[in-house]
Amino acid sequence: MDNANKKETTKSMRPTKRRLIQLYAALLYNAHLKGFIEGEIYVGKTKIACVPGFNCYSCPGAVGACPLGALQNSLSASGKTVGFYVFGIIMLYGLILGRTVCGWLCPLGLIQELLHKIPTFKIPKSRITRAFSYLKYVILAVFVIAVPLWYGIKHDMAIPGFCKYICPAGTFEGAMALLANAKNGSYYKMLGILFTRKFVIMLIIGLLCVFFYRGFCRFICPLGAIYGLFSKIAVIGVKVDRSRCTNCGACVRCCGMDVRKVGDHECINCAKCMDVCSAGAISVRAGNITLKAPEKGCADDKPDSPKKRITMERVIWGIALAVLAFALIWFNFLDPAGRKETEETAPVVTGYEEGHQLQDFTIDTIGGGSFTLSEYRGKVVYINLWATYCGPCVQELPYFDEFCKAHSDDVEVLAVHSSVIAKTTPEEFLSDKTYSIKFAADTSDDLVWNIVNGTSAMPQTIVVDRNGIVIYNEHGSISPEVIEALYSKASHG
Repeated sequence: MDNANKKETTKSMRPTKRRLIQLYAALLYNAHLKGFIEGEIYVGKTKIACVPGFNCYSCPGAVGACPLGALQNSLSASGKTVGFYVFGIIMLYGLILGRTVCGWLCPLGLIQELLHKIPTFKIPKSRITRAFSYLKYVILAVFVIAVPLWYGIKHDMAIPGFCKYICPAGTFEGAMALLANAKNGSYYKMLGILFTRKFVIMLIIGLLCVFFYRGFCRFICPLGAIYGLFSKIAVIGVKVDRSRCTNCGACVRCCGMDVRKVGDHECINCAKCMDVCSAGAISVRAGNITLKAPEKGCADDKPDSPKKRITMERVIWGIALAVLAFALIWFNFLDPAGRKETEETAPVVTGYEEGHQLQDFTIDTIGGGSFTLSEYRGKVVYINLWATYCGPCVQELPYFDEFCKAHSDDVEVLAVHSSVIAKTTPEEFLSDKTYSIKFAADTSDDLVWNIVNGTSAMPQTIVVDRNGIVIYNEHGSISPEVIEALYSKASHG
């Protein structure tokens, strides 16, 4: 093999700039790398911000929220609040980036493309696949909009329909990533038919992407459907120079998406068409600024334009790498939300496991007053960790309420809401309800969560007997029968 062929082979094996940007975005979205080691979800303040691409909130490394999940939670709270922030940020991403997010900044898009590289027979696009590409708009209307609105307004429950019933990212990035950690062995007790269904759906979608180029993106993804609505007005995207275009159609033929023309609502602005355009009519632009030009250059180029583009690219990469380095250092070493207390600073505790005495604590209750654990010695105490955005948590609260009413002289129940900021606050959730159990919102330093070894997997129930000894501390939903059985255990040993 001569030197020219060797150079060509080496060049073909290098990752493209788009691939590097996809990898960069995936790493930046999931900068909390130690979350994969510790098997815990990051719950710092940046989690209220939405990233542009499809990245599950429950991924152990995620440092931001998924815009689709945030949109569903916002719609679930429509009877009480309006999610101006969520609607605003999605519109901002759409107006600036459009489906460029899908082609360059979406980790799930990267996974689909890697799956498609598996050597098998590939199903080409056709009129049939183009018709099925509209299915994602139906999914957007039903699972992202209608289901959350219905449960939020009619039943006062946060049910993110798409995340709960379909989303493969939630299963792969969230559930699978957490279950893969040996520290989360107790999570297997929480698995039920819903997880089994979603696991099967994840496998089917994964198989779909092996045979169809970006099958999830083309036929299912509601976020892509939303961004597609901004394709004609987005600032950044693939643009065609009509003065050069010969209408040969090579651009549409080479595209793996179901596009009718470059830049339509199915175009993810990946710029692959730029490489096959013999006229050099296609480029990636941000308004009048050329971000990626064809080899022939752009028609409006000046003599120094290529040099300026190279300089601009280097500056952008320098800034991007600096941002990534800061994010990795901050989220893994400096951020107080992600640091474990050392033995020197940790409070002296007896323990949170069965047979250990639970550390005493005092926390303010919602509606006034406070709850001090030691004041209830002689009673059986149930501590329930919950959140308004957790469907199973909300469903089991009436069980604890009825149980508390039946044993009011001998039982105390404290429901502690997560410190994570939610669209519907516990105060708003309780405003039109009457419960006999006590409610509290955990403090910003996760006082109760740390004492009972709480995690982001909710609900979690801790039962303390009359002597302050833990007899039960498990994740997962709990039935009225189990609640009664634990009371009997606490009473008779």
